[in-house]
Amino acid sequence: MELRDIEIFLALAEELHFGRSAERLHVTQARVSQSIAKQERRIGGALFRRTSRRVELTSIGARLYAELKPAYQQILDGTRSAAAEAARGIHGTLKIGTMGALAQILTAANARFRGHHPGAELDFVEVQPTTPFAGLRSGEVDLALLWLPVRESDLTVGPVLSERPLVCLVGSEHPLAKRDSVCMEDFGDYEVPSSQHPIPAYWEEALIPFHTPSGRPIRRGAKVATWQETLNAVSAGRVVQAIQAEAADYYPWPGVKYLPIDDAPIGRWALVWRTNAESPLVRAYVESVEGHV
Repeated sequence: MELRDIEIFLALAEELHFGRSAERLHVTQARVSQSIAKQERRIGGALFRRTSRRVELTSIGARLYAELKPAYQQILDGTRSAAAEAARGIHGTLKIGTMGALAQILTAANARFRGHHPGAELDFVEVQPTTPFAGLRSGEVDLALLWLPVRESDLTVGPVLSERPLVCLVGSEHPLAKRDSVCMEDFGDYEVPSSQHPIPAYWEEALIPFHTPSGRPIRRGAKVATWQETLNAVSAGRVVQAIQAEAADYYPWPGVKYLPIDDAPIGRWALVWRTNAESPLVRAYVESVEGHV
C-alpha cells in the first residue's frame, strides 16, 4: 500500500466522511473514493460500510486501522527531521506546463517554492488545449495546470487553484456582442470551435457542452490547434466560445468581447502530474500550494 493511500484510509477512518477527508488531505473526493476502492480490491473485502446517511468501518477496516495508525505515526516521527533536511537539499529543474498567461495563477506558489527550495529551478512550458496531456506523458513537463475534470488513469489530480464561472467569447461584430449577457441555450444558435487534435470528450464537454440545457446540439465549426487560432476564429465571427474567466483577465484581444453567462458552469483549474513520476520536486511544489488555496 502506497503512503498516500495509507493517509487516505486513515483520514476516512477518522472522519467517516468522504468530503471532510478530501478537504483534510487537499485532494478531490473522487481521489478518496478511488483510493479506497483500490485498497478494497487488493484486500478482497470491504473496509467501510457506506449508506446514504453515514460511513462506518467494517471489522476488517477497524483491524487495519488499529495496525496502520501506530505504524504510520512512527514513520512520521522517525523521518520528520530527515525530511526537513532533504527538503533543504532539493535541487534540479521542475518543468511546469501552463496555457499561456494562466501561469499567473501560480505566482504565489512559485514564490513559496523558491523561498523554501533555493537550489531548485522552475521552467515553464506552453501547453495547448488541444493536446493537454501530451507533455505529461512524454516527460516534457512534470506538472501541468489544467482545467477539470481530468479522468485519466495514469494521471493524478492535485489541489484546485482557481474556481470561477465560465464566460462567453464572441467577436466584437457578432450579434451576441450587443447583449449584456448570454445563457448556455444561446450556444445552440451558433457554431463553436472544434479541436484539430482528438481530445477526451468529457474534457471538451466541461468547456463546450455538446448540447444546450434543452437538448439542442451545439454545432462544431472551425478546427483550431492553438489558443491564438481560437481567438482569430472568434474575432472573425466564425464561432463563439465558452471559456474560463481567466481568459478575460489576460487576453483582451482586438476584435473580441467577453460576456457573462447567466447560467455558467464553474471552471476549475488544478495541478496534474503523471502518477508514476511523482518526484521529490513535484511533491515539494504541490506542498507549496496545499494549505494556501
